[in-house]
Amino acid sequence: MHQRTDRAVREKPFAAPLLDAVPSQPGDLGRPAAPGRAAPPPPPARRARRWPRLLPTPAGTPFTFGYLLVLVGTSLFMEFADPATVAAVLRESSTDVAHLGETPLLVLAASALWVVGGLTSPMVFVLALVLTALERRIGGWRAAAVFVLGHVVATLATEIPVGISVVAGHLPESSLHRLDYGISFGLMASVGALTGLFTPLVRTLVLGGLGVMLAIDLVDLSSPLTDWGHPLALLFGIACWPLLRRAGAVREAVTRGGRPGVRRSGAR
Repeated sequence: MHQRTDRAVREKPFAAPLLDAVPSQPGDLGRPAAPGRAAPPPPPARRARRWPRLLPTPAGTPFTFGYLLVLVGTSLFMEFADPATVAAVLRESSTDVAHLGETPLLVLAASALWVVGGLTSPMVFVLALVLTALERRIGGWRAAAVFVLGHVVATLATEIPVGISVVAGHLPESSLHRLDYGISFGLMASVGALTGLFTPLVRTLVLGGLGVMLAIDLVDLSSPLTDWGHPLALLFGIACWPLLRRAGAVREAVTRGGRPGVRRSGAR
């Protein structure tokens, strides 16, 4: 009776296909399978129910859902509003050195409300998948903290050297007013954090592919601030792995009705 009860409890929550790379290991987000016993494949109906979990919902992923609604609104504004008004708003939302020195909190928040390229940008689709997966694993507040802090840390790490270089005379004063806005820094931090919840093989493949892309951008250096900010944001997300794994383990234990670190009777 204990084995059947334990297996039923462990199989109750099912993750989305994107999240199936999360290992079932002690101290990670799951428990090991019983020795010599392979987990049976889920039935087709249950597999079909996994796919909707890839998409954000108001109840399941409130932070991701709400943030995407804001991005849709600002993107529509960029598309249909008067071009002069749009240009003025973007300038006031820019996290350039001049604005960071005057209204740092305002521009750090405002710059993350705009998508470069609008709704046609593939970053919107990637952001929806990554933030949904991350929020379902660690919760809305933690997912928001990773995104916001990644955005802030990468922005300051790239803009402060610009200000120092201008003061030292290595860059012209016009560098203090470069237009800088977008979601890419927060997205890269979220991707870095999410890879910490994958299995070692999937994690290596994802980080390897990202590493090659970022290295190519650094060689080209077509947009220095962005090209240096992306790897910095990714490293910030990777630095969050220990905290997020612990948070994910606690969240899953609560979802299953147990306590973290305590085995149920009959568990192996």
